Amino acid sequence: MGVMPLLLLVAGSAAIAAAARRTPVPAPLLLVAAGLVISYVPGVPEYTLDPHVVLPLLLPPLLHTAATDSSYLDLRAQLRPVALLSVGYVLFATFAVGWAAYLIVPDLPLTAALVLGAVVAPPDAVAATAVARRVGLPSRITTILQGESLVNDATAITAYRVALAAAVGEGATWAGGIGEFLVAAIGGVGFGLVLMVPIHWLRTHLREALLQNTLSLLIPFVAYAAAEQVHASGVLAVVTVALYLGHRAWQVDFATRLQEEAVWKMVAFVLESAVFALIGLQLPVIIKGLGEYEGGRAAWYAVAVFLVVVASRFAWVYPAIFLPRLSKRIREREDNPTWKGPFVIAWAGMRGVVSLAIAFSIPLTMHGGEPFPERNLILFLTFTTVIGTLVLQGLSLPPLIRLLKLPGRDTQAETLAEANAQAQASRAAERHLDELLSGERNALPPPLADRLRAVLERRRNAVWERLGQVNALTGETADDTYRRLSREMIGVERAVFVKLRDGRYIDDEMLRTLLRRLDLEEAAAYREAA
Repeated sequence: MGVMPLLLLVAGSAAIAAAARRTPVPAPLLLVAAGLVISYVPGVPEYTLDPHVVLPLLLPPLLHTAATDSSYLDLRAQLRPVALLSVGYVLFATFAVGWAAYLIVPDLPLTAALVLGAVVAPPDAVAATAVARRVGLPSRITTILQGESLVNDATAITAYRVALAAAVGEGATWAGGIGEFLVAAIGGVGFGLVLMVPIHWLRTHLREALLQNTLSLLIPFVAYAAAEQVHASGVLAVVTVALYLGHRAWQVDFATRLQEEAVWKMVAFVLESAVFALIGLQLPVIIKGLGEYEGGRAAWYAVAVFLVVVASRFAWVYPAIFLPRLSKRIREREDNPTWKGPFVIAWAGMRGVVSLAIAFSIPLTMHGGEPFPERNLILFLTFTTVIGTLVLQGLSLPPLIRLLKLPGRDTQAETLAEANAQAQASRAAERHLDELLSGERNALPPPLADRLRAVLERRRNAVWERLGQVNALTGETADDTYRRLSREMIGVERAVFVKLRDGRYIDDEMLRTLLRRLDLEEAAAYREAA
C-alpha cells in the first residue's frame, strides 16, 4: 500500500467516524458500510488486508487501549464467565462451525473446515467495546464482553495454528494441539508477568512526560513481538501488561497521565476507524477470488455458516451462565440472572478485523505443493460472517436492549458514590493540610491558606452540584452554570492576551505560556462530569 492510499484511508475513515457521532448508527457499522460502497468507486485503490501488518501492528495497540480502560478488579470478579466465553466458547465454536461447514460444503476437508471454524470463532474486541459504549449496556455485561474480547483472540489464533498444521499436512495431533495451546497461553501470560513490573518501574522513574509517553506507545508492540518470538501468545502478553499498567496508572506522574490519555484516545480513534473501513474495502478482493463459484451456491453457504455461528453462541452462552449455578456456593454468592442478560451476551458476538486477518494468512499451497482446499471460499465465508454479524447484530442490538428493558447504568447512584468518595478524600486532604500548616516550615498567609481550603471545598461540592436542581430558564444545574461562566471569563482573558501579542506588547513565547495556563484552568473547569 502506497503513501497516498494510506493517507486517504486514514483521513476518509476518520471523517466518516466523526460524522457517525451525529447519527444514531454506531461508527463501526457506518465505516463498514462506507467501505463496501467506496470499494466499487472507480479509481479507488485495492486495499488488501496483510496479516503481517494487522496482527503485529494494529492488534497490539487496540488490545492495549481496551485493556488499560478495563478494570482488573471487575474482570477478576467475572473471571468464570469471561474464561468460559474467551476459551470455552471459542473452542466450541471452532468445532461446531467447522463440523457444520464440513457437512454443508461438498469437497471441503474436515481439517480445512476447522480452519474456517477457528477463523470466525472470536468476537472482536474493538466491535464489542464500541457497541457496548454506544448502547449503554449494564456494567456487568460490558465487563464480560470486554474481558472475553481481550483474551479470545489468543485462543482463536492458537486453534487456527493447530487446525492449519493438520490441514497442510504437518501431522498435528490432539496431544500436540493441547500442548501448543498450553505453551501459548502460559507463555503469553508469563511474558506479560515478567515484563509488567520493570516496565512500570521505568515509567515511574522517567522524569519527562514526553519520554514516558514514548515508552507507552512502544509497550504493546514490544510485549507482542517478544512473546511471539518464542511462540507464546503475544495477545495475552499485551493484555497482561496493559491490565497491570492500567491498574497502577495512579502511580505515574499527573502530566504523563493527562498526555497519555489524549495520545491513546487519538491512536485508538484512528486505528479503530481505519480497521472497520478496511473490512468493507475487502469486498472486491474477496469477490475476485470467488470466480469459480456460482453466486447462489456461495450465498447459500454464507447464510448457513452465519446461522451456525449465531446459533453456536446461543448454544454455549446459556449453559455457561446457568449450569455453574448448580453449585450452592455460586448461588449464594451471586444474584440470580434472568434470561435477558445471557440473550444480549449471545447476540453481541460481532466478528471483526482479526478474523479477516487470520483468514488472509491461510497459505496458498500445502506442503505437497497442492492448492489449499477452498481457500477463496473460506475467505468469502469469513467476510460474509464478519459483515453479517456487524450489520445485523450491531444494528439490532440497541433496539433489542430497549425492547428487553435491560437496566442501564444507574448514573445517579454512580454520582452519589463519586460524591461520597470525593467527600472522604477532601476531608482527609483537609486534615493533612491542617497538619502541614501547623508547622513553621509551611507557614502561609491566611489568604493563601484559605485559597487551598476553598479549592478543597469546590472539589467536594462539584459532584453534589451535579445532583442539584436544574435552572428552569437555562436547563442547567449550578455546576453547569459555573462551567459556562468560567469558560466565558477565560475566553475574555484569552482574547486580551492575543490582542496584546498583536500589539507587540508581549511576544509569542509569552503568549503560549499564558494560553497554556488558561488551557489547564479550562480543562479543570470542564473535566468530564462522568
